[in-house]
Amino acid sequence: MVQIVVLGGSFGGLTAALELKRLLGRQAEVTVVSEEDRFVFLPSLPWLIMGWRKPGDITLKVAGILQPRGINFVHAAALEVQPEPRLVRTTLGELSYDYLVVSTGPQLAFDEIPGLGPDQGHTDCTFTIDHALRTGKTWQAILESPGPVVVGSAQMVSCFGPSYELAFEMDAELRRRRMRHKVPILYLTSEPYLGHMGVGGLGNSKRFMEDEFAAKDIKPIVNQAIDEVAPGEIRLKDGSKIPFKLAMLAPPFKGVPAVAPLGNPRGFVPVDHHYRHTRHPNIFVIGVAMAIAPPEPTPIPVGVPKTGSMTVRMAKVAAAAISAEIHGTPLPSPEELAVICLMDMGDTAALMKAWPLLPPRQESYTRKGVWAKWLKLSFERYFLFKMKHGYSQLP
Repeated sequence: MVQIVVLGGSFGGLTAALELKRLLGRQAEVTVVSEEDRFVFLPSLPWLIMGWRKPGDITLKVAGILQPRGINFVHAAALEVQPEPRLVRTTLGELSYDYLVVSTGPQLAFDEIPGLGPDQGHTDCTFTIDHALRTGKTWQAILESPGPVVVGSAQMVSCFGPSYELAFEMDAELRRRRMRHKVPILYLTSEPYLGHMGVGGLGNSKRFMEDEFAAKDIKPIVNQAIDEVAPGEIRLKDGSKIPFKLAMLAPPFKGVPAVAPLGNPRGFVPVDHHYRHTRHPNIFVIGVAMAIAPPEPTPIPVGVPKTGSMTVRMAKVAAAAISAEIHGTPLPSPEELAVICLMDMGDTAALMKAWPLLPPRQESYTRKGVWAKWLKLSFERYFLFKMKHGYSQLP
């Protein structure tokens, strides 16, 4: 029986495991290794911060998803991947594999900027459920005792969407409470311009963001790197200082230590069109863990985003390639990645699309409407239903 180990229990890891089991059945023993025993619908974490969701609304037990499908779950942290003996070392022991799928997400490198982060620093974050809950408490304190808010992204970030969402959502909530005039909102970003998103923009996203920020009196500060954060003050590399009472800043991204040695200097892993490691073809890497070169150099370094929808698509391509190799059939034809993002804006939303992901493109646009809000709400319900019932795709 073929042994397949999947590292990661989020969008990519669970989709890959479920799809592999669907394609291979009893031909393969599939094991998922994850330090987190909950699946978290990450796109809803800004809503959790705002108090519009509770943890139970957007989480599922990983074991409850996998075990009914005959997939093993090891609740442990991966410590090291050893490609030659084909071993994964975890906090609960070693696992051997014939194929390995890596979907570990990023390491949040707060330590690269002094004073950054909720644990050892002075800023909040939205990339884990625990951090989001803590940010939610800071937000409630702002509502009780208003003060300046800074939202945005530090250098070497490759996920900008949640920061934009929170800026818009905070604006909408403050206006609903008739206290927007008491809370200045500043958007600080490493992007060279608003709406860049790490991919050179999505159609009209630059003009779209500039117009929306102007209409909502959100002050942008672009093309900036953070030197350090002190209590109540962000200090930029250019010497300027920004006061805050709440600072929700996305930190630099790196590859997680267990797989970083397989990758580039930042720890992201190079792959081919089927998401196979360029030196170890039985290792597949999907989602944030894989390396994608930026489409253009920027004055302040930024990364290329890998959204949940992109990661799910990568997982299915990787699973199809593994299945084809095991069955001795030709690998599926490679396909161009697209990015589709539903960006919540509080009282409305925007659909952002770019195909292919990087320029030159066939299609690229940003469009706003209440219909996009309903699409985002519907997708949350759809994806949680799909995961709860153990489907890699609905029948």
